[in-house]
Amino acid sequence: MKTGQTISEKILSAKSGRDARAGDVVVCEVDCALGTDASVPMTIGYFEAMGGEHVVHPERLVFALDHYVPAPSRETTELHRRTREFAKRHGIHVWEVGDGIGHQLVVESGRATPGSLAVGADSHAVTYGALNAFATGIGSSDLAAIMISGRIWLRIPESIRITLSGALSDDVYPKDIALTIAKELGADGATYQALEFTGAAVASLDLEDRLVLSNLSVEMGAKNGIFPADISTFAYLGREYEPVAADSDAQYAREIAIDLDRITPQVALPHNVDRVVPIGEAAGTPVHMVYLGTCTGGRTRDFHQARDVLKAGGGPAPGVQVVVTPASRTVLEALTRDGTLADFISMGAVIVAPGCGSCCGTCGAIPGDGVNVISTANRNFKGRMGNSSAMIYLASPASCAAAAVRGSIADPREL
Repeated sequence: MKTGQTISEKILSAKSGRDARAGDVVVCEVDCALGTDASVPMTIGYFEAMGGEHVVHPERLVFALDHYVPAPSRETTELHRRTREFAKRHGIHVWEVGDGIGHQLVVESGRATPGSLAVGADSHAVTYGALNAFATGIGSSDLAAIMISGRIWLRIPESIRITLSGALSDDVYPKDIALTIAKELGADGATYQALEFTGAAVASLDLEDRLVLSNLSVEMGAKNGIFPADISTFAYLGREYEPVAADSDAQYAREIAIDLDRITPQVALPHNVDRVVPIGEAAGTPVHMVYLGTCTGGRTRDFHQARDVLKAGGGPAPGVQVVVTPASRTVLEALTRDGTLADFISMGAVIVAPGCGSCCGTCGAIPGDGVNVISTANRNFKGRMGNSSAMIYLASPASCAAAAVRGSIADPREL
């Protein structure tokens, strides 16, 4: 007799039309697929090599010009041109330069919904799992095959159930939860497994909080990071959907309990996302650049958290460069309307157009040799921000702002 199913098993069973379990290989209909200016040019080459002539479901595809914003070279300008021309020829929507990060735009636009299969030719497509979707990153060749057939093959992952209880204290944030889990699991501790978040504390996390946890799932090797759907999900999407929930007798590869009451501000030390310590253990480390943005920490509430700490502390310390990169034009507009952007400008911050910016080192502010950076991003491996001699620390927006105020890593609760 077959046991019950996890959320991931249920969604992939529905999309493949068969009753499947972890380990089964299935061919699934794709509801949403994202390509970026860093992946679409290669995808076009695969599409042509595969003999592609027509895109089967152009309405399910979207391209985002987000990794090179604005285009920093003639070569990247050419990548944008090829992407636009292909999209126009096949009726695919393009999010233009300055519209924002593709992952944020998929979420904002409602293209990923409960029970859907949403993929992206970028590893952080796992972000959409916060919306009760099976969301994962794919390769450029996979995206080309989806263009031609509308389908993708996947091996259904085993699931790790992460049960959240308790409540976060003041000045402790979802990024601190994610870093705590990264330390517990390790950078490869969930390789090709699903992180399924559950527990009483899920209801206390807003949708934007959940996006952070789903986004960081891939940093532990996970295939996807998925949440149940509830009133917060429906409020964010503007309507109700049929949620997908795990069965009571679903089978899990591992179960981890996280008590939010016990979590304190955390920081990931260079050059590994799982090299995590309580922020007090790194306190006093000089900081030269503070990066606020990315698909992890570039939403409106992230900037509000950072602004509040900066204002409470009297602004950045001399010699500290604060770089602000909103995750989308919508976020930029919100920060403009409520005065937050003006606050950052008055404190000397550098404002960069919405997009991936410095996070992947392809454009934006690149740190200099020997510079210590503390960032709201999701990766800190050597060379991530475009300079292999820079040192990247990862923390919450509040902790990053506290470092800006002190000129060194500091506990935001002290401010």
